[in-house]
Amino acid sequence: PPDQLFARVVLNTNLLFGFAGSGMQRELASPSVKLVDEKTMATAPMKREEVVKTKLETIETNFEKVKAISSNEETKDMLNAAIVLYEFVIPVYKNEYAQLAKLYDDGAPADQIAALEKTIQEKYGAKFEELYNAVGTTGKAYAAKHNIPVREVNPAPRR
Repeated sequence: PPDQLFARVVLNTNLLFGFAGSGMQRELASPSVKLVDEKTMATAPMKREEVVKTKLETIETNFEKVKAISSNEETKDMLNAAIVLYEFVIPVYKNEYAQLAKLYDDGAPADQIAALEKTIQEKYGAKFEELYNAVGTTGKAYAAKHNIPVREVNPAPRR
């Protein structure tokens, strides 16, 4: 159904919001906690490597689902925009964000961490915004054709 297709292709890209910007920086600076002992319900902060790995696994799973969708004239632009976006971000998570996570986990100096964050933002931020917006634009057009109500929740990132 069109609403499920829209959710899988467009809404799942919301997970990428914050890429090459302050959102991902915050996730790494203050990682989530994980349950380490079910009996005592004790928690511990996730290693940054785990944060990046978990996010990457989810992104790759979503990407595989998008690639498995058959394209037609009506969905072609939206699917292509999403595929290009995933192909852009996945290598950065595997490389630069993995390096950044290691810096955090190894207790690297703050200026070294900040330098890599700045490099990621400068190198990838503008292109990410362009690709993210393309998914949003093509997705909104598809949604309008199928009377799927859409609310702007994550506008293009502001760096």
